[in-house]
Amino acid sequence: MTVNPSRIMQMASAFQESCLLFAASDLGIFGKLAELGNADCAQLSKALGLNERGARLLLDACVAIGLLQKENEIYTNAPEAAAFLVPGRPGDLSGALRYNRDVYPAWGKTAELAKTGAPVEDPELHLGENAARTRTFVMSSHGKALAMIPSVLPFLNISNRRQLLDIGGGPGTFSVAIAKANRGIHCTVMDLPAVAAIATELIAQQGQSDRVKVSPGDYHSTPFPAGNDVLLFFGMLHQESAQTIRDLLERAHAAMVSGGLLYVMDMMTDASHANPPFSAMFAVNMALTKQDGWVFSDVELRRWVTEAGFHDFQVRPLPPPMPHWLAVATK
Repeated sequence: MTVNPSRIMQMASAFQESCLLFAASDLGIFGKLAELGNADCAQLSKALGLNERGARLLLDACVAIGLLQKENEIYTNAPEAAAFLVPGRPGDLSGALRYNRDVYPAWGKTAELAKTGAPVEDPELHLGENAARTRTFVMSSHGKALAMIPSVLPFLNISNRRQLLDIGGGPGTFSVAIAKANRGIHCTVMDLPAVAAIATELIAQQGQSDRVKVSPGDYHSTPFPAGNDVLLFFGMLHQESAQTIRDLLERAHAAMVSGGLLYVMDMMTDASHANPPFSAMFAVNMALTKQDGWVFSDVELRRWVTEAGFHDFQVRPLPPPMPHWLAVATK
């Protein structure tokens, strides 16, 4: 077997592309090019208040990695950038990138995590302690959810349901989409007060305050309202220990009517905890920023859900490019 160092060297420099992406997005390069149609370096530098030499280096590097195109010193957005990195466009992921940017410094301390087993930054920074980080986190979650909704909603069989509880629902984006698609349903989003305040703004902006309510509280201790025929744990169980997940599932079961549907969407692995690779790496990301952060397996989730009293458990990976899995069970 012949081996060469190419893959290892690519790993060693992979952070460089991330930095270029974050910088170009933060500086507004993709948005400005969409506005202008195309521009040379001098135009962009003047419009964005950049140093022309530094900007040229960044722009050319973005051309090299396929984010921009260049012809006769004129730059334009490459098709992927035009589709996913221009603020305000339907597929915009620029807001979603902010969370990755914010946790970038933590990844430089992965060795520290391995030595101590503890988060390398304050877990509360993006949950209320730091207002800017909290808003960035919530808006990033909103951006990701908007991109995911077309792939997720077709798998939710909730027509004719009346009362939905969205635990740890963050910006409330999924509840808003569900309310829009199901005129008879009323939703309650429970999350921490600092997160709930931003969710209230976003829900109002989308015109759904009448059917999507926000309940500020800590889902670890705040009682769940009763009588729900749908309950969501979307993208939040990966920050909890196995025992806490068991407790949350038991409380969810108690808060639901007979025949109610439980949906869990999250990163998951197989029983090895090493596949798929994205989920295994996301487990490290969560451990760097949360005391109990990790990624559980589909096998573990099946056992916990069944032990909590649910039946007819099913789980499947969502369609690519989404890395999430979706599970459903019935009370």
